[in-house]
Amino acid sequence: MEKKLNIEGKVLSVATYKPKEGQEEALMNLVERHLPALRNLGLATDRQNYIAKSSDGRIIEIFEWKSADAITAAHRHPAISDIWEKMTLIAEFPPMKTLPEASEPFCSFEMLK
Repeated sequence: MEKKLNIEGKVLSVATYKPKEGQEEALMNLVERHLPALRNLGLATDRQNYIAKSSDGRIIEIFEWKSADAITAAHRHPAISDIWEKMTLIAEFPPMKTLPEASEPFCSFEMLK
């Protein structure tokens, strides 16, 4: 999942997670651990993050990385890999363009946090 970004400075990230049947609460627990773990390692900024829900139940997480290098470092850190591996067991990661709201010029989502 690691990719090379040609971005200078901070990076806005929008992640979409589709929980598997009956895994919504477990996924939310991991999503809520995700950003604090990144911040503890100095990889994400302190900027306000958002967690929302699409009309079909997908979870959207929006946060800010300190840099493209921070993303690379996260892919190599065991604490973050552990969270991401647990996420893969209980969720899928569909692209944003498949969200029902993505066909609208202004997408609106239910705010969870």
